[in-house]
This record gives sequence, C-alpha cells and structure tokens, in this order.
Amino acid sequence: MITMTLAEVAAAVDGRTHRAAGTEPVTGSVEFDSRKVTPGGLFVALPGERVDGHDYAAAAHAAGAAAVLAARAVDAPAVLVGAPGEDPERAVLGALSRLAAHVVRRLPGLEVVGLTGSSGKTSTKDLVAAVLRRLGPTVAPPGSFNNEIGHPWTVLRADEHARHLVLELAARRVGHIAALCTVAPPRVGAVLNVGSAHLGEFGSPEAVATAKGELVEALPAAPDGGVAVLNADDPRVAAMAARTEARVVTFGSSGDLRAVKVTLDEAGRPRFRLVTPAGEAELGLRLVGAHHVGNALAAAAVGLELGAGLDLVADVLATAEPASRWRMEVIDRPDGVTVINDAYNANLESMRAGLEALAAVAGGRRRCWAVLGTMAELGEITPAAHEEIGGLAARLGVRCLVAVGTGGDAESYRAGYRAGDGEESIVVPDVAAAMEVLQERLRPGDVVLVKASRSAGLERIAAGLLEPPVAAGPTRERS
Repeated sequence: MITMTLAEVAAAVDGRTHRAAGTEPVTGSVEFDSRKVTPGGLFVALPGERVDGHDYAAAAHAAGAAAVLAARAVDAPAVLVGAPGEDPERAVLGALSRLAAHVVRRLPGLEVVGLTGSSGKTSTKDLVAAVLRRLGPTVAPPGSFNNEIGHPWTVLRADEHARHLVLELAARRVGHIAALCTVAPPRVGAVLNVGSAHLGEFGSPEAVATAKGELVEALPAAPDGGVAVLNADDPRVAAMAARTEARVVTFGSSGDLRAVKVTLDEAGRPRFRLVTPAGEAELGLRLVGAHHVGNALAAAAVGLELGAGLDLVADVLATAEPASRWRMEVIDRPDGVTVINDAYNANLESMRAGLEALAAVAGGRRRCWAVLGTMAELGEITPAAHEEIGGLAARLGVRCLVAVGTGGDAESYRAGYRAGDGEESIVVPDVAAAMEVLQERLRPGDVVLVKASRSAGLERIAAGLLEPPVAAGPTRERS
C-alpha cells in the first residue's frame, strides 16, 4: 500500500483515530490475518463466525502493526469505523473498500484490468498477470481472492511502483461486480463465459449474464480508452457488446483473436496457431486441457491492448506454468500413476473440461479414474447436471468412477455413468473411503482426476495420493 498517516487512513474510510495521535505512518501491508502482519502494516479486525479479529488487535500491534482497522475500541492504536448499531463486519468491510478506492485514486497511472466469468477466471488472471509482468510491476491476487474481502485486499497491494493491477471479479448476486468496480474502476475488462456456477443463487443463466455484464458496463467509453474483451463463442457474452460504451475486442472461433489448427500433445497440452490483428504465432501451452486455449486467447487480447508485442505474448503463453494451486495440477508419481488435481472448484462447464483433459492425458493408452465430488450451488438442475457428468465420464472412456459423498449427487453421478455404459462405479461416503479404494486399486500407468466444488474438500485426496497411504475408511458400496 502507499504510505499514509493514520489520520489520512481515518479520513479515507470515514473513521476516527483511537489511542493514536494520527501522525503515525502506515508503511506496511494491509492484512486480516494477524499471523501475516508486517512492521508498519494495518491489521483489519474482521468479525467472523468462529473468531473475531478484534480479539487479536493487541497481538497484531505487538507483532508490528502500526494500527488496527476496527469497528469497536481495541487495546491498540486504531481507526474506528461504523455507526452505533451497525453490523461490525459490514462496517469494517465497507471501510476496507473505501480505503482501497482511495489508494486507486492516488495512483492515476495504474492500469486496472478486470476479469470475470463462470469458469476459468483464475487461470486467465494468472496468464494476464504473467504477460503484464513483462511490461512492468504488476499486482494480482493469489488464487481466487475475488470477493468483497479479497478484492480490496488485492487492490491495497498496489503502491507507487505498480503499473498494472489485475483483478478477478466474482459474484453471488446481481450488483456484486458493479460494487467491486467502484473500488478499482477497470479500463480493460474481459468476460470469459456465462455458465452454471452459482446458478442456484442467481436463478437463471440470464441473471448470471446480467451480473457478469456489470463489468463491461463499468468500463469507460472508447474515447477514454476503455476496452471490453468478449468471448465471441458464448452468445450471452457476445451480446454484452451492446451493454458497453468501451471498444470491443473479441476472441474465439470467429473473434478478432483466434486459435486455428488446435491439437493436443500426448500430455494433453494444446498447440495452435494464434491469429491476431497484430499478426500470427505458433505456440504450445504447458497447461493441460483444451479449455486453456480460450483462456490464452483472452490473455493475449488483454496483453496486446496494454502494449505487449505479439512475440512477447506468445513467449509468455508458451512458457507459463500453473500458478494457482489445485487447478489442473498434473503430477507423475514415482510408480507411474499420474494425478490430476483440479479440486479447487467445480461447475458443469469446468467439470466437462476436467474430464476432457483426463481423457486427453490418458490418450486411450492408460486406464483412467475420475474421483468426483458434488458440484454445489447449481439449484434445480443439480440432479440432471450430475447425471450428465456421469454419462460424459462413461463416453470419454473413464475406467472407474469414484463418486464421493452421502447425498444424492453421488448417486446421480453413478446413474449417469451406468446409463452411458460405464465400466465400474463406486460410491464412497468420504475422503478416507475414497483413499482406501485408490490405494488398493491404482496401478502404474493409471491416470486419476480429482475434482469437486471447494466445499467437498477433495484436495485432501489429491494430497493423499502424493503422500504415504492414509488409514482406511468405512466400507464402500460398489456396483
């Protein structure tokens, strides 16, 4: 964060100083985890369901924090926010966003890029950041810091040296992305797709599209340099061109940027010819899965718009490795088993992409397993979606489907797999039981995909497959 006095912080967040003169400088990072406080930093005391950050204010100050951003008096220098009776979490989060917006206004040369979509946001964000880092200091969130906490936290990583700020924007309701855009107004915004993620909360794909399109609505008009990067292959995204006054750049099979002659190598990594208004380039990705072609096109479009040459873009895309954990991490064990850890999250579209990547890695030569947990927040399409994915696994040649969970989703996976004439399905109640199956039955040369929504916690299975065997779980049901 830029250096500010405590009085300046208080003014920026509509707060008041507490146990402080106001002249104290805040020179370090802004943190809501007291264990990560740095000398001169600002500790954000967020109330939570299990712990309350206010209880750690004194410890954070003792660890070097210059002050605490809090909703009530604490035993440390602080900036207090919120009105009497106001929800403390709401007060602190609002203040955090106001502070981030203040910092952006103090950095007029900062190029802000926003990315959204139902799937692929984090992988594309990582590619965009990799390209822009070759042009100058770039700030981007680790993993998926993309909500009302992670978004301003990332913005506050920018200082006077930052040239680019790459932000991933998520939403669970209409209006969320619009609110995030007021914190750090983007000049370039990319929308990747409109899919099933959070469909249970939004209610319809049209509502998802309304929410995602708030990004392009926030862009400045074309004379001021606003650029909307849209997926021409997704009709709901392509239609967003009518919702923005920014200049539109498209990517996809009929877009301004295209990938032609796409093939996959033996490891499931795409190779293609990148066609752009700036020229063409041959490149191969180190990322596994054909779905990364679209992510790469979006990243190329953003990079070219912000001054990167085609050669630089092609070089970065061709050398980029997975940068965020649990997203298509492909690891070969010493015994020849290949583990594909894509367990960070899942929806209908990303699950299709994961299974297709599994089939590409297996290549018809290796026995493949799919260890799948629930796809959460799909609403009324939940049973049909899980059946569809089970059927797809069968059609793609998955040798054995391991469905993890005690609810109806696991049975829906199995029903779809059986209907697709899959070879073998196993339903297990939990991670331990899944590990028992895999430890007993995986053989050298097998390929196993682990994927589910974050709430399922299946990353523990992927981790267990790469470590010594864990204890056996309950008896599993087979068919």
